[in-house]
Amino acid sequence: MSMDESEPVAAELPQPTETAESGNEPEAEPRVLLEEALVEIKRVIAGQDEMLERVLVCLVAGGHLLIEGVPGLAKTLTIKTTAAVLGGSFRRVQFTPDLVPSDLVGTRIYRPDHGGFDTELGPVFCNFLLADEINRAPAKVQSALLEVMQERQVTIGHDTHPVPAPFLVMATQNPIESEGTYPLPEAQIDRFMLKILVGYPERDEELTVVHRSLEDPVETRQILPLTKLASLQASVKQVYVDPGLVSYAVSLATATREPASFGIDHVGELVAYGASPRGPIALVSAARALALIHGRDYVIPADLRSLVKDAFRHRLVLTYQALAEEHSADDVLDDVIAAVPQPRLELGRPAAA
Repeated sequence: MSMDESEPVAAELPQPTETAESGNEPEAEPRVLLEEALVEIKRVIAGQDEMLERVLVCLVAGGHLLIEGVPGLAKTLTIKTTAAVLGGSFRRVQFTPDLVPSDLVGTRIYRPDHGGFDTELGPVFCNFLLADEINRAPAKVQSALLEVMQERQVTIGHDTHPVPAPFLVMATQNPIESEGTYPLPEAQIDRFMLKILVGYPERDEELTVVHRSLEDPVETRQILPLTKLASLQASVKQVYVDPGLVSYAVSLATATREPASFGIDHVGELVAYGASPRGPIALVSAARALALIHGRDYVIPADLRSLVKDAFRHRLVLTYQALAEEHSADDVLDDVIAAVPQPRLELGRPAAA
């Protein structure tokens, strides 16, 4: 049977496995837990629905998140509120030009009283690390996050120390100031699952923000403890992804590297380096989390298409021509999405006995 993403698919895709009855009270559905967490966050954050959804996607998928926007758009407040709703340990590091790597990961300190070294662990040893204005620290400081973001561990001297699980880096950066800032190294920016661009709120949302500023701050409640978050992250791995959708994700990444193969030769003049293999991996993982948030145990093409820019925009290196002509990574991705054929899933039904 031929079908595209607009047709109903629930009856034809794998259904969740029913659990055996027991005397214990069943756990709430993942979507219910996530909705409760989202409602609590929205008690503090007005509007920015897409940003909040992407924050949950990264949390559930276990990926790091980079948020870019001008000052005053509640980037830092969103991350702090999310950490409070989830529980677990939270650390905030304000990135500045005088920061050094040991300020993040820790260092070895000589103790004269016993003639040896002790290890002092840095603030990265937490569940949720907020790297505020990450592009204000020099490259050597940003690179200190490479190991911990990829391998969830830090090597200090001869010893390797694992960070607590789950571990997520949520970073913010300001795009409008260049003085006193440092571009993120490609190796580090590639380790962020998604990069979100935050815009100004709508007028009604901004009115709500101003009214809330006149009142006492809202006390945030813990809604989703780490044990339930770990359960949700395990549930993501059970979300079904059709092989055709995996192929679609890889084709999107390939189109950023070999645009001529997809009939978009002009893109080759704008992109120096296309998305790395982490791009389609992040895209498929995020799509599974988005499907779970929407109450599905299967991914549809719309999940992938809605996340392509968030998963790929920071993985493209544009040419000087593109920068001179003021083309953005999103402009390039619009052409890529239009050029790569959307998948049509062939879902077979079991033969009748």
